[in-house]
Amino acid sequence: MSDAVEAVLETVARAAPEIRQSLVGRRTYADEQNPTGDEQLDADVYADELFERRLLDIDGVSQYASEERDEVVGGGDGLAVALDPLDGSSNVRSNNAMGTVVGVYDEPLPAGADALVASGFVLFGPLTTMVTAREGTVREFVVEEGQRRAVDRDVSIPEDPVVYGFGGRVPKWLDAFEGYVRDVEEELKLRYGGAMIADVNQVLTYGGVFGYPMLTDRQRGKLRLQFEGLPIAHVVESAGGRSSDGTGSILAATPSTLHERTPLFVGNAEYVDRLEAALA
Repeated sequence: MSDAVEAVLETVARAAPEIRQSLVGRRTYADEQNPTGDEQLDADVYADELFERRLLDIDGVSQYASEERDEVVGGGDGLAVALDPLDGSSNVRSNNAMGTVVGVYDEPLPAGADALVASGFVLFGPLTTMVTAREGTVREFVVEEGQRRAVDRDVSIPEDPVVYGFGGRVPKWLDAFEGYVRDVEEELKLRYGGAMIADVNQVLTYGGVFGYPMLTDRQRGKLRLQFEGLPIAHVVESAGGRSSDGTGSILAATPSTLHERTPLFVGNAEYVDRLEAALA
């Protein structure tokens, strides 16, 4: 089983150069929406289909699911892999950061954090990097020609927070959350790029807090628990930080449906604790 987990992470890394290169000719919108109503770029479809083929070819992987399709593909015993194949794909047109989020589960999907055996993300920035969490340890790699080179074998969130970033339109924020943000912006520097993994990576690098909150017209927020919430919470908590849906750790939640949404907040424990107190 452990070899299959490593094979999943290696496969995601090996695919990164191909996906990055494919973005050049796939910056237009496809004619379809994904299962939760977001417009799909041609790049989303390409990445999803590539990952499906590559990951289901791995011995020990029996299921594949992604934000871009309605249902789980495959079945039977083995690992289940849940992906956001191209997080922040709307940034393709403006040439800003994006990447891939992956969660590896040892139970059929939908599944909760007790079945999550590894998680991580690939980030397309000036460099292509990969962050993984397994067995309580977070590692960062540079991806060069599809190969991973470790640059930090024990990532932890810095103790002195520096940055913050929050999604959603400000007029749609809850009053309690807006009050919390006003306090945070007096203490930290704003960093928000419109791709969750880029903003989370800022927090892992500099310390601070990132969140996509519940909104007045979207009480469950925007992000998907299975594909984004659980893997990112797993990475951040493994790095010594905290995650929350506004009331408690995201890792305590189990999705009842594949595309269930969740508010998401991650970062230094101090700021996530204050967030929960403000929303309470």
